[in-house]
Amino acid sequence: MKRLNIFSVALLLCIINYAQNPDTTKYWKKGGVGSLNFNQVSFSNWAAGGENSISVGAFGNLFANYKKQKTTWDNTLDVAYGLNKIGEASLRKSDDKIDLNSKYGRLAINKWYYSALINFKSQFTDGYNYPNDSVIVSRFLAPAYILLSIGMDYKPNDDFSFYFSPVTGKITVVNDQKLSDNGAYGVDSGKTHREELGAYITFAFKKEIMQNVTLGTKLDLFSNYSHNPQNIDVNWDAMLALKVNKYITANISTTLIYDDDTKIPIMKKVNGVDTQVGEGKRAQFKEVLGIGLSYKF
Repeated sequence: MKRLNIFSVALLLCIINYAQNPDTTKYWKKGGVGSLNFNQVSFSNWAAGGENSISVGAFGNLFANYKKQKTTWDNTLDVAYGLNKIGEASLRKSDDKIDLNSKYGRLAINKWYYSALINFKSQFTDGYNYPNDSVIVSRFLAPAYILLSIGMDYKPNDDFSFYFSPVTGKITVVNDQKLSDNGAYGVDSGKTHREELGAYITFAFKKEIMQNVTLGTKLDLFSNYSHNPQNIDVNWDAMLALKVNKYITANISTTLIYDDDTKIPIMKKVNGVDTQVGEGKRAQFKEVLGIGLSYKF
């Protein structure tokens, strides 16, 4: 873990150095988009029933891509956070995401590049298995997923990328003692991290498919060589953004996750109350729809 931290700091310093060096600035393409969405529903003497609710969500997508002759270096940061409050219930987290990706490539032949990649995924704040808000099921760095890999990257244009790595290290971090003791997220009980070696494939596509409509999607697949290689870990993100004008957008995003080592609580109605009756492997799915202010730079 110490060597990994040193590597991450060194990578960040390299990015800053490249971005600030006058000799390399002209080879960088940088930008991003940020959005703030708000929704509120209020009832007063409403015969059909309903509950007051307030929700707010924000996301940001940043990129800094370097290209000079045979060298490319693509860096992206995707973050999101959301909160909602329904009726008399306490304020709850509805979205939470950190996804940092850095990929360095050197042209091999035609559109193929020899590449090295590092990816980091986690969340900002504590998560709970609502409606039970007394037991924490996730925290910052619990879990966190770190990928280190070398492979080949096919980039026919700026819209599409296909990356394949036969040598990928995956580290699952659970930096919380209680979650660690429970063996959460596939780590051995009492351990703070789990290391895996396997193959990794990622597809990425982003394009304005029609005027003022942009589609972006990214699919990550990982197979552990030594433990159930046929059970492939899946992480699939997709976002459709519709631009109303310069500052107002509507967007819908989805995330599909399957991890063979992550056990999901199985809930069942018992006397009309949702009760956990066990846990098992399940596909995880999240969908977020938002309309609000957006700024692109």
